[in-house]
Amino acid sequence: MKFILISGLSGAGKSKAASFLEDMGYYVVDNMPAALIPKFAELCMAGQGQYDRVALVTDIRGGQTFDGLFSALDQLHEMGCDYKILFVEATLETIVKRYKETRRIHPLAKNGRSLAEAVRVERTALEPVRQRAEYIVDTSALSTAKLRGEMLRLFGEGDGAPAMSVSVISFGFKYGIPIEADLVFDVRFLPNPFYIPELGSHTGLDQDVKDFVLEHPVTKEFLVKCMDMLQFLLPHYITEGKHRLVIAIGCTGGAHRSVAIAEYISARLEELGYHTTVNHRDIALEQAHWETKSEYQKGEP
Repeated sequence: MKFILISGLSGAGKSKAASFLEDMGYYVVDNMPAALIPKFAELCMAGQGQYDRVALVTDIRGGQTFDGLFSALDQLHEMGCDYKILFVEATLETIVKRYKETRRIHPLAKNGRSLAEAVRVERTALEPVRQRAEYIVDTSALSTAKLRGEMLRLFGEGDGAPAMSVSVISFGFKYGIPIEADLVFDVRFLPNPFYIPELGSHTGLDQDVKDFVLEHPVTKEFLVKCMDMLQFLLPHYITEGKHRLVIAIGCTGGAHRSVAIAEYISARLEELGYHTTVNHRDIALEQAHWETKSEYQKGEP
C-alpha cells in the first residue's frame, strides 16, 4: 500500500497537490486529525487492496500540534505501514500574494496577528515535519500544470507507462461533435462503406468494414500521419500536466469509418503504453435509424 501524508504551509498548495493525487487514483482525505491516522491506516491495510493508494492531508488548520502527528507516525511504523511525507511550501511573498488574491483568512492570522507574521509562525511550527519529509515541493514558481507534472513524477506508477489516460470516441457529425473532445478528426474524406450493398448494414466493428476502410491507400497514409502527430503531441500534453485526453473521430453517421479508425487508433495507443478506452457513441443511434428507414420503406406501396 502506498500511504502519502501531505503537510506543509497554508496557501502553499496542499489541497491542489492532493487533488492531483486523487486524479492518479489515490484515495484522498483532507484535514484528517493526527489521532485518527493510525486507525484509518489499519482499515486501509485490512481492505485487501481496496485502498492500495492513500493520501492524507494534515496541517495546522485544526489547531493541533505535531507531537500527536509524530506519535501517529511511530504507530504507522510499528504497524508496518510504509508511509512517505510530502511537504508543500512556498515563499512568504508567494503565500501572502495568494491570500490577498483569494481574500481568505490564514488559520493563524488571529488576535491582531498580521498575515506575514502568521506565515512565519506556521513555518517555524512545521519545521520538524519538514525535516522528516521524504519529498519537499516548493510551489512558488510552479504553475498548476507544473505542479501536476511534479506529482506525476514523484508518485506515478514508476513502471514506465505514460501518465495519461486516453479516451477515443467515434461519432457521427449528424448527431453533433462530442463536447468533451480535445482533438477532433473528420474522416468523412475516406471512402464510405455505407454505399456498398453488402457492407451498408454492418459497422466498423465488423471485419469486412474494417478491411474496406483500413486497407484503402488514403486511409493508410492518413493513419501514418495521424499516429505520428499523436506520438508527438501526447508527451507534450503530459509535460504540461494534462491527465486525460479525449480524441473524437467523426464520420457522417458514426457507424462505419469513424468506428474502424477509432478502433485502430485506440489499439495503437494501447500498444504505446497509454491507458486507452474506446467508445462508439452513435452506433446504436445510427442502427436504429437504419431499422426505422427500412420499416418505412417496407410499408411503402
